Amino acid sequence: MTIAQTPADLLSQAEVLNLSGLEFMIGIVEGRLPGPPIGATMGYRLHSVEDGRVIFRGTPEFAVTNPLGTVHGGWYGTLLDSAMACAVMTRVPRGSVYTTLEYKINITRPIPLGMEIECVGEVDHSGRSSGVAHGTIRGVEDGKLYATGSTTCIIMKMG
Repeated sequence: MTIAQTPADLLSQAEVLNLSGLEFMIGIVEGRLPGPPIGATMGYRLHSVEDGRVIFRGTPEFAVTNPLGTVHGGWYGTLLDSAMACAVMTRVPRGSVYTTLEYKINITRPIPLGMEIECVGEVDHSGRSSGVAHGTIRGVEDGKLYATGSTTCIIMKMG
């Protein structure tokens, strides 16, 4: 997967608006379009995409820990926000954009450092002006639930 390293690597707004959200997300997972820089920073990547559903995979390392040495809650939140909002993105029509209005997470247990996790985001509702989704973080090998989340996104027609 291609990870954008500079602002010049990202698509222009006109290029993005020429694609549906699903086309855009598939382009990222196939490596034809640049991935979000936040993924490289936080240690996760887009793994798969389909209409209304995305999967990210990642492995938290020491750089994302809090002063106690456990995975920072912001890592869970950023990952869940990415997965849930990108699931909504798969339903955004050509010529529109979206952004997160609010999200909530519930951490059920600490993720061990170095453990590969899978974060699934799934759409519950998408309409002309809003999208609602939920997400889960589970261990790839142990299948345990580490966190859940929900989000509301606004969908806006441009121009």
